[in-house]
Amino acid sequence: MTKKHPDVRFHCQKGGHCCLRKVPCPDDAMPLSKACCRGRVRICRIRGDRKTCARMAHLGLLPGSELELICPGRGNKCMVRVNGGTISLDRPVAEGILVTPA
Repeated sequence: MTKKHPDVRFHCQKGGHCCLRKVPCPDDAMPLSKACCRGRVRICRIRGDRKTCARMAHLGLLPGSELELICPGRGNKCMVRVNGGTISLDRPVAEGILVTPA
């Protein structure tokens, strides 16, 4: 994945937290789970272990990419549309994706 996206690097820190780019998130960044039903958002950071970060990158969820939120009731699962496909994310994964309004 890094050959296609040369600006993306995996940085694992203590505590198992991983982000795909060492760029500070703006003050209005929030977890994707709290941003449900807000329309379009932009990913600023992905937190999680190495496996989670690699899985998100494989699905096209990278810092800087825009998502369209499609959320069913109660927000237990967030559905997002990215690159023409729809992805369903459970709450723990959605809490690890920090987004800002697009």
